[in-house]
Amino acid sequence: MPATPSANRLQNQIALITGGSSGIGAGVAKAMAAEGATVIVNFAHSTDEAAAVVKEIADAGGQAVSFQADVSKEDDVLRMFDFVREKFGTLHILVNNSGIQMDAKFVDMTLEQWQRVIDVNLTGQFLCAREAAREFLRRGPQPEISSALGKIICMSSVHEVIPWAGHVNYATSKGGIMLLMKSMAQELAPEKIRINSIAPGAIATPINLTARDTPEEEKSLLTLIPYGRIGQPLDIGKVAVWLASDESDYVTGTSIFADGGMTLYPGFADNG
Repeated sequence: MPATPSANRLQNQIALITGGSSGIGAGVAKAMAAEGATVIVNFAHSTDEAAAVVKEIADAGGQAVSFQADVSKEDDVLRMFDFVREKFGTLHILVNNSGIQMDAKFVDMTLEQWQRVIDVNLTGQFLCAREAAREFLRRGPQPEISSALGKIICMSSVHEVIPWAGHVNYATSKGGIMLLMKSMAQELAPEKIRINSIAPGAIATPINLTARDTPEEEKSLLTLIPYGRIGQPLDIGKVAVWLASDESDYVTGTSIFADGGMTLYPGFADNG
């Protein structure tokens, strides 16, 4: 899918993308860099993949650096935000993207599987959003750069509303993100901090490769997508750019479902 021409909608802004070394996070990082943002590509383990994303952005004329931190660990998050302030002075955009799956049947799920997914997917978003909001308030308004004091984009999922048997830890984390986002947005809107979520459907990333790695599996997956195609990371990157730009300045506290219609319950298209 070709990228749209840059309008420099994020010029002079600093954007931190957690889990930015692959998949949706990499797509968001590239899209924001193409719009003029300086991007920090956070990663937990994938040093080479993060370096490749930074290189691709630089080769395209953008600006990016990488930073290793586990978002579920408070000390790592604090260290990452110290780095952002020391290197760039401040932050304007946080994309809370880091997420994992550790799937199991409910009766077989271990406490470790439950807790690790909640720690990364939900607690990680809390820790990063808290530090971003603190930085926005410390820095104060920069109306020449952005109408909002700061922007936080939480990466959720269609599974914030669609139950998912065999993935109760993941679905629970995404349902929690929805109310975390809305509650933060309600509290921080008077400060001109905008907080929204993107809820992707089936996007072609490593996390769901096993659900689409044969023609039969892909055909089965497409029965859940009325629009008839699996999404690409750039589909989400475009939505993230819009949410981070002044074009969406009156939008806060909402989830945008970018899912090709998956939440339209296609099983009911023929009367159920």
